[in-house]
Amino acid sequence: METVTKLTNDLVASYAQFGGINHLDGKNLPSKRAITAITQDLLRLLFPGFFDEHLIHSSEVKVETAALLDAVLGKLEDEIRKSLEYQLPSGLMKKDVAAEAHKLTVEFLGGLPCIRETLQTDVEAAFNGDPAAASKEEVIVSYPFIEAIAVQRLAHELYLKNVALIPRIMSEWAHARTGMDLHPGARIGSHFFVDHCTGTVVGETAIIGQHVKLYHGVTLGAKSTAAGQQLRGKKRHPTIEDRVTIYPGATILGGETIIGAGSTIGGNVFIMDSVQPNSLVIYDGLDMRVLSKSDKSTAVDFQI
Repeated sequence: METVTKLTNDLVASYAQFGGINHLDGKNLPSKRAITAITQDLLRLLFPGFFDEHLIHSSEVKVETAALLDAVLGKLEDEIRKSLEYQLPSGLMKKDVAAEAHKLTVEFLGGLPCIRETLQTDVEAAFNGDPAAASKEEVIVSYPFIEAIAVQRLAHELYLKNVALIPRIMSEWAHARTGMDLHPGARIGSHFFVDHCTGTVVGETAIIGQHVKLYHGVTLGAKSTAAGQQLRGKKRHPTIEDRVTIYPGATILGGETIIGAGSTIGGNVFIMDSVQPNSLVIYDGLDMRVLSKSDKSTAVDFQI
């Protein structure tokens, strides 16, 4: 018994010293388990029938949607309230938190039709961009990319509303399931597709245009994070303009780096400087070169 007492005292002392306790003295962080369940329900709302095991008849769609929306509204509102309370400075009155949580939740759920519209362009891009895809239904039901981008687009809306913790919990859940790390802060245009998905990383301040296709193992990252929290809020990740294709293993770094529209980035290249529109960047095993798509006979050495 003395051994247990000593172990308990030592562990409780570490709680006091290092913190990290949830559900303590009235402060309750959003629940990872609850957010996971809510995210799964949101996927059911975005893709009716694809994340359910029972048949849905057209006559029941409205009733089932209303019931699911009502459940999600209540659960998400509760988690957003926790998030708002977490953000409140110590001693600040909490009387308006419940009303603000309800407002934010209703606004977020009101945006689901627009998210669905954008996701349909992602499905279209995946189907058109992958000859192995037998149908759009196959893309939705089996491609991990669709789950990852759907969650990112949901989380991004909460991120824009400055809801703390919840967007990152959602995106990291998708990261664990799909192998692709899409930060909720990233701005991603329509008709987006990541083939094979695994290992691709898109950082918080990345901007991706329309009709962009990435492959596995692509990194859109920061040049350095040595300055830590001093970099918060600054543009650290690259901008990818419209109609760009980036092949496997490419690494593109830096907030000032822009990949011009219509460019193709070859596999395993390492880029920290901007690339002009309609460029072809290749790595031949020895050197990396940038060629103009309008004149591929002229190769320009690319110094980094």
